[in-house]
Amino acid sequence: MADITSVDLARRAGEELEQASPDLLRAMVKAFAEALMGAEADALCGAPHGQPSEDRVNYRNGYRDRRWDTRAGTMELAIPRLRQGSYFPEWLLERRRRSEQALISVVDTPSR
Repeated sequence: MADITSVDLARRAGEELEQASPDLLRAMVKAFAEALMGAEADALCGAPHGQPSEDRVNYRNGYRDRRWDTRAGTMELAIPRLRQGSYFPEWLLERRRRSEQALISVVDTPSR
């Protein structure tokens, strides 16, 4: 599986727009969700993926696939795994709420 932690979203969006893929929205939502999960996993580890740091408290341990149904279609997300403990994005689990609404609420939340 490709390393999804270093996704350049602007470059990826430009490439997708040039190809005018009918799956553009799905690809962009997938890339954004995976980038968000990567950032959350990095925060839990205390350092970016693959970079040594004295502040690191945990390490990545590959990915697991999970199906995610949205209005844009069904996609397979690569969810980061950690060596110690577990990580699963809460916004992906919220019940009685559309997945996209949960993702938007995470993005719209101001940082503290």
